[in-house]
Amino acid sequence: MHVSLPADWLVPDWPAPPGVQALCTTRAGGVSAAPYDRLNLGAHVGDDAAAVQSNRQVLQSVLQATTANARAVFLNQVHGTDAVRIDLATPDATTADACLATAPGAVCTIMVADCLPVLFAHRSGHVVAAAHAGWRGLAGAQGQGVLESTVKGLGEQGAPAAEVIAWLGPCIGPTAFEVGAEVRAAFCGHDPAAEACFVAQPGGKFLADLAGLARLRLAALGITGIYGNDGTAPWCTVGNASRFFSHRRDTAVLGGSGRFAACIWRA
Repeated sequence: MHVSLPADWLVPDWPAPPGVQALCTTRAGGVSAAPYDRLNLGAHVGDDAAAVQSNRQVLQSVLQATTANARAVFLNQVHGTDAVRIDLATPDATTADACLATAPGAVCTIMVADCLPVLFAHRSGHVVAAAHAGWRGLAGAQGQGVLESTVKGLGEQGAPAAEVIAWLGPCIGPTAFEVGAEVRAAFCGHDPAAEACFVAQPGGKFLADLAGLARLRLAALGITGIYGNDGTAPWCTVGNASRFFSHRRDTAVLGGSGRFAACIWRA
């Protein structure tokens, strides 16, 4: 991507197929006041609506600098497992936790503030997708969660898992994500290998490796090209307050948290 991005936005380091563009915003570049400072893209978190609209225009301008007709489609994410196909006419607030696009300029956009954004591309570049993977959506039911739904949708567009690459964005890290036994059971009851992603803590709690759990799910689906978040400190939303929003870190102390976004599209 040759466009000048706001300071410290992320561009995935992966073998992007021809014509596929991707980015991940940070706090940088926006106008929102604390605790949503600065580039909050979430219209549902209590921020000033005009500020959110201004911030979304910042993103829109960057997208359109690479692809003239590009438009970010913002979903109504509900921690579910549904994946929808989008195009340039798809309305914002369409309810789903993942989306796929074959139409050039339709930008698959996932908002997060501790949950894990996952971007997908077929190696040919003809279809892209993005998923919102908090623990509920990732776990799903009977081992069928949001990543499984997304990969199924890609397959229906002629993109089998073996020909798909994935990039994991920033999320709450494995030293910060304390969960109860029910979260561990939701994963380990389906896949004993998931036990390696949980570290027991006092009081019956566990530290969970959300990105590690996603990598296990993606590998089980047959995706071998997995890039991005490896669970190390630079990827942790909680531990990098100047760069990333964190719902868990900020809401209790500051009364709210903004949302950053991971985006992928065909140019």
